[in-house]
Amino acid sequence: MDIPTEPAAMTAVELVTAYSAGALSPVEATRAVLDAIAARNDSVNAYCLVDPDRSMVQAKESEARWHSGHVQGLLDGVPISIKDIFLTEGWPTRRGSTSIQADVPWPVDSPVAARLREDGLVFVGKTTTPELAWKGVTDSPLTGITRNPVDPSKTSGGSSGGSAAAVAAGMGPISVGTDGGGSVRIPASFCGIVGFKPTHGRIPLYPASPFGPLAHAGPMTRTVEDTALLMDILSLTDPRDPTALAPTVTTFRSHLARDVRGCTVAYSGTLGYVDVDPEVASVVDAAVRRLDEAGLRVVAADPGFADPLEAFELLWAAGAATMLSKFPEGTRERVDPGLGEVWDQGNTYSAVDYLDARAVAAEIGIVMGAFHTAHDVLITPTMPIPAFEAGHDVPPGSGLRSWPQWTGFTYPFNMTQQPAISIPAGTTAEGLPVGLQIVGPRHSDDLVLAVARFAETVLGS
Repeated sequence: MDIPTEPAAMTAVELVTAYSAGALSPVEATRAVLDAIAARNDSVNAYCLVDPDRSMVQAKESEARWHSGHVQGLLDGVPISIKDIFLTEGWPTRRGSTSIQADVPWPVDSPVAARLREDGLVFVGKTTTPELAWKGVTDSPLTGITRNPVDPSKTSGGSSGGSAAAVAAGMGPISVGTDGGGSVRIPASFCGIVGFKPTHGRIPLYPASPFGPLAHAGPMTRTVEDTALLMDILSLTDPRDPTALAPTVTTFRSHLARDVRGCTVAYSGTLGYVDVDPEVASVVDAAVRRLDEAGLRVVAADPGFADPLEAFELLWAAGAATMLSKFPEGTRERVDPGLGEVWDQGNTYSAVDYLDARAVAAEIGIVMGAFHTAHDVLITPTMPIPAFEAGHDVPPGSGLRSWPQWTGFTYPFNMTQQPAISIPAGTTAEGLPVGLQIVGPRHSDDLVLAVARFAETVLGS
């Protein structure tokens, strides 16, 4: 095997294969990723923290393990970035907020960081997030605007926009983000990568998110295969999350090759209520036709629930108010103005209001449970629009007031806690990526990944 000339462009699986063959070392791969960050991060602002010295120490330790034949895990030596929401021992977790100080001890790994560290991955840095991950684009008072590598005048999406931009720009093959209303899938769609939100509780979280049952963690990668390998690492148990699911009895990567031809697929181009850009609709329609021709049994079908926007925004605002109520006095004057408005709104709700909104989420879950008795998976566009101008919470000139109003395909499946993945479906005439979303019943993460892998193969051919 020849030594690759562009290790920063390789997938995680390709890197591990090269390490195993002796064609590349974790030190060389990490150095290439750090060089890519140095060359490209200024233009997109994907990273808020890079620690080359610490990264190279981890890379050298991994290199020694590969040389000795005692590899630590599935992705030992693969460079990875981590969204600056997850606690990471030795690095500040400021969450895009000027109200969180860096110069205090940071002795704890979140479950995500702990599992990655145990597997031997190389931490190259932390990626940007809007303040406290509150919205569907990525800018904050602390770190400024994160831009789309495909077109830096456009938004990367959010709230895991830094992770998506890093992966799309070749500044690390894989990352981990959070998703409370689409925050993994939105930027995956806008930046042209893979973003997976698994069933709620499949990846343990600590500390508990104030957004409660909406909150998920998920891999962000260039391929579905890399996503499956990351899931095998991240879904290991952690006693600090009382809502975590039981351990899996198999591996996600073992399901990727299963034959999904003949699966019944519902295609809903609008969910019955989303206004979709015609060019986006055309790209996704064409992708779905190709999947049908390749062997999936696609039928047009809407799930049949009304837009739960009002209930979602109430749950979101209540979570934000709960979180921010614990911050020091004077925080309200310092936070992102949009987040401040959400905080104020959240403080007006009662426990009854919250439980009523949770009842809406439960009803949609019941509807989707019945829907999946007839349809193995649901396919939709991931986003109804392509990426818009960076630095705005809503598309300029749209007249919209809040970010959830332009993310109608994503937040319902946080409310139902179902697995959902975004994969690239194509591009607009301007070359902006368009994502295709695949949604499965709760606990069918393996099926969603298998269908996504099949779709990735068909659409990439």
